[in-house]
Amino acid sequence: MTSMNKWLIRGVVLALVGVGLVYGGILLWTKVINKPEDRFDSDDLAAVVDVTTTVAGDSPDTTIVDATPAPTDDDPTGSWTATSGSEVGYRVKEVLGGVDTEGVGRTTDVTGTLTIEGTAITETTFSVEVATITSDSTRRDSQFAGPIMETAIHPTASFRLTQPIELGSFPAPGATITAIAVGELTMHGVTRDVSFEVSARIENGVIGVLGGIGILFADYDIDNPSNPFVTTGDDGLIEFVLAFRRA
Repeated sequence: MTSMNKWLIRGVVLALVGVGLVYGGILLWTKVINKPEDRFDSDDLAAVVDVTTTVAGDSPDTTIVDATPAPTDDDPTGSWTATSGSEVGYRVKEVLGGVDTEGVGRTTDVTGTLTIEGTAITETTFSVEVATITSDSTRRDSQFAGPIMETAIHPTASFRLTQPIELGSFPAPGATITAIAVGELTMHGVTRDVSFEVSARIENGVIGVLGGIGILFADYDIDNPSNPFVTTGDDGLIEFVLAFRRA
């Protein structure tokens, strides 16, 4: 074997080792060190109707107890308003340097209302200031608020219920029910009809609502945000857990 061939083999081996180290580093970062937040689930729904709430910005074990007397859950008829316990965000599948992961961004800057008449939810709206949605990456956030969502032009995203949700009867405190919500999602200046499953429970004078709305970027005139290092699919998920108290 000539000296040139030996150097060529060594170069190939070193290149392969380098690629392996980079891939392994990305794998460790995305799957262990900086694993994406889990999707909102029943535990989050239970948490928003709990009388003990975590103080935003404090350590996870710092809590306050809401001293406001909880109204009865027996008759939820009337108007309800979204509280600071509400959270809305996005979830998008990503391929980062060859590793499958997810981009997740969230905000607690949520406003909304819910109206109950009889045993039906007749009106529901919620909206967010899109620029307040943040992830674990400032670079992603800059792209999200800038060329992807163009928040300077389209600052708000919102949902409005267009068909009443007839429940027949309301669940006992602490019990969870599921239903289909039909309404309009407005995002990036485009409004589309949507239909999706929601879970809800009422407890301690709080109505909690959990759900997710699947979207295609093209339906909302959103360009695919892929770049040379990060590749995304053509769709994503708007996920939320909302807490409502009587207005």
